[in-house]
Amino acid sequence: MKTVLISGASVAGLTLAHWLRRRGFAPTVVERAPGVRPGGQAIDVRGVALDVLDRMDLLAPAREARTRLRGMSMLDGDGNELWRSTERTLSGGRLDSGDIELLREDLAQLLYGRARDGVEYLFDDSVTALVQEPHGVHVGFERGRSRTFDLVVGADGLRSTVRRLAFGAEGPFFRPLGGYVAVFSTENFLDLDDWEVWLQGGGASYCVYPVRHNTELRVTLGFASEPFALDHRDTEAQKTVLAERMSALGGDTPQLLKAMWQAPDFYFDAMAQIHLDRWSKGRVGLVGDAGYCPSPLSGQGTSLALVGAYVLADELGRAAGDHRTALRRYEERLRPFVALNQALATENPGQGAAEESIERAKNAVRLDG
Repeated sequence: MKTVLISGASVAGLTLAHWLRRRGFAPTVVERAPGVRPGGQAIDVRGVALDVLDRMDLLAPAREARTRLRGMSMLDGDGNELWRSTERTLSGGRLDSGDIELLREDLAQLLYGRARDGVEYLFDDSVTALVQEPHGVHVGFERGRSRTFDLVVGADGLRSTVRRLAFGAEGPFFRPLGGYVAVFSTENFLDLDDWEVWLQGGGASYCVYPVRHNTELRVTLGFASEPFALDHRDTEAQKTVLAERMSALGGDTPQLLKAMWQAPDFYFDAMAQIHLDRWSKGRVGLVGDAGYCPSPLSGQGTSLALVGAYVLADELGRAAGDHRTALRRYEERLRPFVALNQALATENPGQGAAEESIERAKNAVRLDG
């Protein structure tokens, strides 16, 4: 039985753990957080990614957990309504679509439920060193003892530690897209009733919508900017920057910024993509945002994570653990799918062409090889 260390109890990491176990591997998941991470924005599962959930018997539970938005309003920078729609939202697309919008934490919990039995979890720990040897990868951990695994997979997101240790500093792979984004949760002090609100003005914006039967809000704050130096783990500095960049906006901005300081969860980072010539080096591979982040602008990060994890596990199973063959075939199958989905965030066709591009990107890979 081949041992595989997966860094990150993410959508990609949990999906990969499930399918590796199903194919006879012994997966171990290491996660810096003390458990599966809470919080996060509503995410979308589309196209062939829905088939991955279906094969995990999670399609019905995911549909049950979906958001229930009735529509949205767009406001100008002073808080005046410009237009509204009861047909679509900017976060999730058409309301009559077969796609599923649900909270990232809800999807993660569903995946964890499927990937719990037969998978070893090392919570509250992280990878600190990788040494590739002829018959495995010797892994150092921040808290636990070092161990050797047949294969290591980085599923640890945009700022992947595994990618840095195996491929070097992120500079050559990190492509900023001209902005920064923050996400946090708070109580529904705006009394929104299944209704999404966007405000845009002066190079900054916010999006807010209710969840949990209208008891909570998910808030997204963003601003356009060239890259600047900021510690991606220093949340206080990040909140200070956000408060400064968002302060000129009207509407509910002052209340949202006040709530931001008390939020129980908070995420902030650049809008960016990851581009590598290869997603593996020896016995170390990458999946999801760690290898090919498309950015939230694409709306396809979660679908890429689900499909990428499925295809990687499928190729490892087909190759009977021959990691060289499996990792090569994984890239050959998935790269066209990744390219189309990353292009959704960087190309700006007209509305009709954009919808056609989205439909093509959603299904540009076959799950059965």
